[in-house]
Amino acid sequence: MKLKRNSNELYKDGTILKKPLIILTGPTAVGKTALSIKLAKAVNGEIISADSMQVYKYMDIGTAKIEKDEMQGVKHYLIDVLSPEEEFNIVKFQTLAKEAIEEIYAKEKIPIIVGGTGFYIQSLVYDIDFKENDGDKTIRESLEVEADLIGPDAMHEKLKRIDPKAAEVIHPNNIKKVIRALEFFKQTGELISLHNEEERKKESPYNFSYFVLNQSRDVLYERINRRIDKMVEMGLLKEVEFLKEKGYDKSLVSMQGLGYKEILDYLDGSLTLEEAIYILKRDTRHFAKRQVTWFKREKEVIWLSKDECPDENAILNEMLTILKEKAIIR
Repeated sequence: MKLKRNSNELYKDGTILKKPLIILTGPTAVGKTALSIKLAKAVNGEIISADSMQVYKYMDIGTAKIEKDEMQGVKHYLIDVLSPEEEFNIVKFQTLAKEAIEEIYAKEKIPIIVGGTGFYIQSLVYDIDFKENDGDKTIRESLEVEADLIGPDAMHEKLKRIDPKAAEVIHPNNIKKVIRALEFFKQTGELISLHNEEERKKESPYNFSYFVLNQSRDVLYERINRRIDKMVEMGLLKEVEFLKEKGYDKSLVSMQGLGYKEILDYLDGSLTLEEAIYILKRDTRHFAKRQVTWFKREKEVIWLSKDECPDENAILNEMLTILKEKAIIR
């Protein structure tokens, strides 16, 4: 079999065969990490993190970042590669993830995308174009000034009037995405939701299997609550204190992440610790619900239920059977 350099395709006897890609995702705290290690070892794969927070250094406890011994020798990409003051966005993710994919293919291994940021996964699987406009930035700057004046909720309402579909999937607190959607409309006269919809119709350049691990809501929510209690026991407060002492504050995208903004509010005196933990648990549960909603909209996903099959090895065997059927592994 001959490999064409810098391509997502293999050539055999003149026939184009797409190169393999495995995705393992699901809501936060469902148990993706442990299963991903077993999967990587079973298929000779390496893991690329599709998590918008684990990319940052010094942010370990609040992001539930995998530890070195948990990796069991499986190489991970896009973990601990940026400092908290650096912005991580969809374009940067695509660039770094594609570089990692090529590196993994060069080793004749299979890339496995693991994480819960569905938007990032979608952009990679279907090679969606989210390139930023590096030209005239006056529109963005004026929108940023407007956001400072009227606040995120009013900006989100503005987006809702222009592009209701985009407003439905962009949280009001994610002001950068709200501004980007408004900027896109002002620049092109096109709704970003329609643009993204067209991009999603693209055929994937990969021979992929897109697994979504899920669990009943009650069980998942209890797992989330226990995980956050464990984060506090492990030293989440000290981690956020350390970041604050280094000058990282809520003006940074990284410090707006779940577990960081709530504890910062506690450290600043605007919340009690009990209130901060309550809000963190509540918002993390809401986040998990939105993740599941996102994955239900995605096409070609394969749902794996921990309720129907609580044995992790049995789930792994089911995945391996599907991967063989799709000729992703032998």
